[in-house]
Amino acid sequence: MSAALPLLLATASADDGASTLLVHGQPLPVVLVVIGLLLVATLAIRRFSVRLGTPAILGVLLFGLLVPERYALFHPTTIANMHTVGLSMLLFYAGLQTRLRTIRGFLEYGLALAIGGVVLSSLLLGLMIWAALTMTPSGIEAGQGPIPLAVAMLIAACLGSTDAGATLSVLEQVRDRMPSRLRHLLEFESSLNDPSAILFLGVVLGLVSKTGVAPDRLLLEEARLFIQNIGSGVLIGVVLGYVCRFCLNRLVQLREQLLLFSLAFAAIAYGASTILGGSGFLSAYVTGLFLANHTYANPEISPVALRDVLAPFNTLMEVLIFLVFGLATSLTQLLPVIPIGVLVALAMMLVARPLSVLAFQPLSPFSLRESLLVAWCGLRGAVPLALALEMLHQIPSVIGLGPGVAETLAGKVEGIVFTVVVINLLLQGLSLPWVCRSLGLSGDALGGPAPAAPLP
Repeated sequence: MSAALPLLLATASADDGASTLLVHGQPLPVVLVVIGLLLVATLAIRRFSVRLGTPAILGVLLFGLLVPERYALFHPTTIANMHTVGLSMLLFYAGLQTRLRTIRGFLEYGLALAIGGVVLSSLLLGLMIWAALTMTPSGIEAGQGPIPLAVAMLIAACLGSTDAGATLSVLEQVRDRMPSRLRHLLEFESSLNDPSAILFLGVVLGLVSKTGVAPDRLLLEEARLFIQNIGSGVLIGVVLGYVCRFCLNRLVQLREQLLLFSLAFAAIAYGASTILGGSGFLSAYVTGLFLANHTYANPEISPVALRDVLAPFNTLMEVLIFLVFGLATSLTQLLPVIPIGVLVALAMMLVARPLSVLAFQPLSPFSLRESLLVAWCGLRGAVPLALALEMLHQIPSVIGLGPGVAETLAGKVEGIVFTVVVINLLLQGLSLPWVCRSLGLSGDALGGPAPAAPLP
């Protein structure tokens, strides 16, 4: 270190304070100052949001939107890469939060909600989006015709999953008013349905972007790829889980090493599975799930310790996803589609999500009142935003869209997803305590295991 510091200083001096190094057209020192100020501002926004009783990530999202566009220093490719990395880390952490012992007795129901609920709610929402935008074409078109059904399904696929971070944050506000078993179900469902939504979006993208293939063959091919992604992702995740457990027992000696270890294997899980043709996001989740449900030789190493050391980094990833999405969204593009976004949000909260939950009520060990609360707890957050940015790059490949139409739709779709997430977090986040009281629910006397620390 002592030898490296003079070399670093000498290099900086020769480079005139490194001011010639540019990032997206701006000097590096300016970029670092702006990024630092943005992150500090998110702390103030978080404190203000918590006082209002809303998820702090909502404040971060709105703050990013209000920042002048000249401070949006990230290239679109950089934003896409940041969201991919952040999403893989969020899913790894979601796996760490999934404790199988807390969901005994309703594992099948949780799986049905996390997988079947995502598919059903996405299909219902896609049809309602298409119908609403077809009846009001001026809200989405620019003289080129109404929105295609394929694009409506893409929007719905992005909004299909609930968000673990937002859900845990809001559940902490009503911890004393909700039975512990119901809270564990919501934690499990919100963690597992993220990979389900990602895989479903991949299937939709494949169906709407391939030409020259018969519909039946195309459907079979996408089904094969879907099964391959799930099978390979789970298999690689389990194998890496065993490797991680071995390394934790043999290589890790200090608690301080757990953060580096966790980040390394989360990255390996995503990268290895993607290279081998599986779902990298599912593999990252399964690896975290494996680690969360095993014991280790070193008494200082436990699933709780892994969650604790990774929680700050996970918080940073979630904040960055919300902040960068807000920075990447243009206020001028957002304003014209706010009415459409409000309609989509209401359709999702009042129709698609409740129906997708009640459809699996025969499998549920919970009462109808508890299922209604589950339906109202479908908060959207970082994952839908990250998927929306990924989907924007795919819209030009949708069959039948010209370049001009695709560009127009991409801007409108971004505004719709943004509006839906804001309305969803605001309404459901603020109303959840009132809904618990109205349904007559209360916490059980014995409570349950304390949940992991909520994300902001």
